[in-house]
Amino acid sequence: MNHNESIGCQVTECKYHCKDDNYCTLENIMVVKHESQAKTVECTDCGSFKKQ
Repeated sequence: MNHNESIGCQVTECKYHCKDDNYCTLENIMVVKHESQAKTVECTDCGSFKKQ
């Protein structure tokens, strides 16, 4: 499966995870936040995640 070397990913449960290595297969992703102001990494997530 082709991957995007600009998007590293370790979430193997995602539909878009490259099964051969730790990269995403999407051309781009949407990063989302959980708070009105993101102040830590825990306030953000990959909004492009889809369960396999």
